[in-house]
Amino acid sequence: MILPIVAYGDPVLKKKAVDIDRDYPGLDKLIADMFDTMYEAHGVGLAAPQVGKSIRLFVVDAAPFAEGEDGDPDCAGFKRVFINPIIYEEEGEPWGFEEGCLSIPHIREEVKRKPVVKIEYYDEKWDLYEEELDGFPARVVQHEYDHIEGILFLDHINPFRRSLLKGKLNDISRGDVDVSYRMRFPR
Repeated sequence: MILPIVAYGDPVLKKKAVDIDRDYPGLDKLIADMFDTMYEAHGVGLAAPQVGKSIRLFVVDAAPFAEGEDGDPDCAGFKRVFINPIIYEEEGEPWGFEEGCLSIPHIREEVKRKPVVKIEYYDEKWDLYEEELDGFPARVVQHEYDHIEGILFLDHINPFRRSLLKGKLNDISRGDVDVSYRMRFPR
């Protein structure tokens, strides 16, 4: 089922999410619905707060970043479910990339992130993993991880630049934005 994506301005996007356990009601369906919703919106990641659930869960499929001449081959098979993840180390020289967000449509800004992360998480079968990710997979994971920490990619840009976007952000909150996917607006 395609879920509505929560728009900028909804308090759930700024709230630190909580851990869940394997008895979380409807978890398998929620994960499947999140993948369906992400694909419908042409995203590469989707966090539970973006569908109104303040829980530590996100899904990614970075395959679109593998396409084209400049594609990253490490993204081709990078499809994962992250439950209760913990990024415990970030390293390397930060590099900039223009990021966007399904909750903040039509706005893209350069965000600097460290290129390597070490993360521990459970998958949908509750198997525990510890991985080191780099490049685009690391960036996608950092972006989605920020969501469960109550952080938006806009929080990484300078305040002056963010102030220039205020009008567009208010439009998004009011629902005055044209998107090809279902959204839920706070105002």
